[in-house]
Amino acid sequence: MKVIEHYDRATEPLISFEIIPPKRGGSVQAVFESLDKVIEKVHPPFIDVTYHAAEAYVEEQQDGSLKRVVRRKRPGTIGLCAAILHRYGIDPVPHLICEGFTKEESEDALIELNYLGIHNVLAIRGDNTGNQVSLNLNGTANKYAIDLVKQIKKMNRGTYIEDIINAEPTNFCVGVAGYPEKHFEAPNIDWDIKRLKDKLDAGADYVVTQMFFNNKAYFDFVEKCREHGIKAPIVPGLKILTTPSHLKTLPKYFHLNIPDELTAEVDAYPERTRDIGVEWARQQTLELIEGGAPGIHFYIMGDPQPALDVIDFVKRK
Repeated sequence: MKVIEHYDRATEPLISFEIIPPKRGGSVQAVFESLDKVIEKVHPPFIDVTYHAAEAYVEEQQDGSLKRVVRRKRPGTIGLCAAILHRYGIDPVPHLICEGFTKEESEDALIELNYLGIHNVLAIRGDNTGNQVSLNLNGTANKYAIDLVKQIKKMNRGTYIEDIINAEPTNFCVGVAGYPEKHFEAPNIDWDIKRLKDKLDAGADYVVTQMFFNNKAYFDFVEKCREHGIKAPIVPGLKILTTPSHLKTLPKYFHLNIPDELTAEVDAYPERTRDIGVEWARQQTLELIEGGAPGIHFYIMGDPQPALDVIDFVKRK
C-alpha cells in the first residue's frame, strides 16, 4: 500500500519508524534484530530507511601520491528496503536525496525500486556536510527536493529522462520533509511553508516533520500550513533524547531547539538522561495524539527500545 493510503484508511493514529542502514561492510543482522523487536510489539504500517550521499576523501598512496576516493559510508538502502518488504511484509519507504546523485542515478534507483514492488519514497534535498561529492553542476543533479518530486511524478506519467519506447509509468507515493522550527536556511517560517506547499503542489502526498521537542512548534506549524492551503497529512517526527551529548549534537546537526526545562533536568541528572528522555517523549506523544496528529514517526535509527518504552506507556493510557 501507499503511505497516503495507510493514513486515509487509518482508524487510529499510526506509529511508524525510521532506521539507518549499517555502515559500509557492516552486518545487516543488527538491523533485523532491531526490527524484530519493533514488529513483535507494533507491526508498523511502514518503515523509512535513510539514504546517504557519497563522500569524497583524499588518501595517500604507497608511492606518496594523493588519490581522491569517493564512497558511500552507508550503502544498501534499496537492498534493505527489499528485505523489509519480503521478510516482514511491511511497506518500506526509502529516502531519495538530491545531494550527491545525478538525475540519471535517481532515475535508476527509482526504476530498481519499481522492479522490486516498492512504491513509496521520501524525497529530500539532503544537507551537504562539506565532504559530499557535489554533482549540482550543469544540470546533472536535482538541486532541491521539489525538483526530485517533479522527476518522480514525471515517471509516474511514463516520462523518463530519455525517450523510452513503451515506457511503463511508475506508481510512487511521495513524502517530503517539513520543519516546525523552519529550515535553517529559510529566512522565516512563512517563506519555508510556502516552499513546502510548492512541493505538495508539485505532487507530493504527505509531510513528515523534522524532529522537535516542543509540541507547540508542531501545532503552530500545522496551523500555519493549513492557513497556506496545505491539506496533506503532516506527521510529527520524534527523536528520543538518550544521552547528555544529544543536548549539543541534535541542535548542531538538525538545527532544532531543546526546551530549557529538558536541558536543565538532564544537566541536573545526567545519569538518568535516558529515563528523562523517554518520559519527555511519552508526554509529547500523548499530547500530539490528543491534539489530532495523524500518527507518530519515531527516529529510532539503531536502537528501538526507547521508542518501544514510549509506545508501551501510551497504549496503557
